[in-house]
Amino acid sequence: MQTLLEDLRAIVGSAHVLTDGDLSAWEQDWRKRERGRALAVLRPGSTDEVARVVKACAAYAQSHPDAGLSLVPQGGNTGLAVGSTPDPSGRQIVLSLQRLHAVRSLDASNLTMTVEAGCILQSLQQVAQAAQLLFPLSMASEGSCTIGGNLGCNAGGTQVLRYGNTRDLCLGLEVVTAQGEVWNGLSGLRKDNTGYDLRDLYIGSEGTLGIITAATLKLYPQPSARLTAWAAVPSVEHAIALLALAQRQLGADLTGFELMGQFALSLVVKHFAQLRVPLYQETPFCVLLENSDHVSEAHARTQFEHLLELAFEQGCISDAVVAENLAQASQLWHIRESIPLAQPLEGLNIKHDISILISSMSEFVSSTDALLQQAIPGVRMVNFGHLGDGNLHYNVQAPPDMDPAHFLREHEKQVNTVVFDSVARFKGSISAEHGVGGLKVAQLEQYKSPVALDLMRAIKRALDPQNLMNPGRVLRR
Repeated sequence: MQTLLEDLRAIVGSAHVLTDGDLSAWEQDWRKRERGRALAVLRPGSTDEVARVVKACAAYAQSHPDAGLSLVPQGGNTGLAVGSTPDPSGRQIVLSLQRLHAVRSLDASNLTMTVEAGCILQSLQQVAQAAQLLFPLSMASEGSCTIGGNLGCNAGGTQVLRYGNTRDLCLGLEVVTAQGEVWNGLSGLRKDNTGYDLRDLYIGSEGTLGIITAATLKLYPQPSARLTAWAAVPSVEHAIALLALAQRQLGADLTGFELMGQFALSLVVKHFAQLRVPLYQETPFCVLLENSDHVSEAHARTQFEHLLELAFEQGCISDAVVAENLAQASQLWHIRESIPLAQPLEGLNIKHDISILISSMSEFVSSTDALLQQAIPGVRMVNFGHLGDGNLHYNVQAPPDMDPAHFLREHEKQVNTVVFDSVARFKGSISAEHGVGGLKVAQLEQYKSPVALDLMRAIKRALDPQNLMNPGRVLRR
């Protein structure tokens, strides 16, 4: 493949074709579950370069069908489902889009921003804020994840309750197809009923159908006030009751509703001693609520205080604190976002990113917890997530007296079977916002409708007949 590599160096420049040295930043997934081996890491600097790279690789794959060449698009490499790292074959090219990081335009009147795929999420938030606007996508990895990766797996985050997933925040895309053509669909239109919605087809496809190189995103007016409260709740059922009450009292102003289990918070206390976690010691669960008000801070505080009074009266909460300023609010959100950082410090673990009907969440948690305790006595549950949209990070930690590596090696399949069978009984989804990647390909075949899988395979064959784009992720050929 040396001839191909020389052609690629001519396209992107020799400095941006990496084949030697330490490539772990691109070859190893964020959780350090798997380490692949890339033929090369390419860092194109424009959509045109991406298109020329794909066209060159497609031509080489066609003339050398036994070479097994394929492309793995990658953004910030912060994914949790092993969907953007190469396999061990040494025949895959990692196509890093981090050099495509321009904000092409911001249209304040249309409330849109057009950006390239390698833009860091936090940078986009800051650009919007400087224009006194809001880009509401927010998650723990926002300082390193890219908007292309967010779109690739249809990421959710902490404000889905009000603003929706990344798909809901995107109006148009620019995509390099598997043949190396460029589809310019960067529309800022909110209504365009001229055929199949290609945008929604590529969002959530995890780089298996084409490469997203740019997007037109929705912006919103900044709220006049944003208040945060932290409440202790006796059970998941009480948290659901609090959610319903908050939705009635605050309506669309309720922009965040996060559930956190006691053990999950205890890991934050253990591994980040500088963080002061309120109320968690005497209650099974805590809830973090955010109220974004477009009237005034005084109006927001009055609403919040009335909500908490009603919640006390109805027994939904046993105690609560309201952040007095932005610094306190940021501290509370930092605690929530530190849970996924604290868990690996406790040892290797088994992560799940599931969605369940909110009305069924309490029964799911209690019944599945019991099944896991029966199967592996002493197993510890790291439950937290976006209860407002039914997305739970239902993670499983080894018993305290069991080696974490042994636990993962001997019990991962057993734990996944228990959890995913339970998700299926409750008519939920085994992947809510992290994607399928390479971790859940086999499970998708087991739990997804055969009709849906056949349709997905037909789309894959039609758009990527050479199987050039991220093969083995989402679907097995």
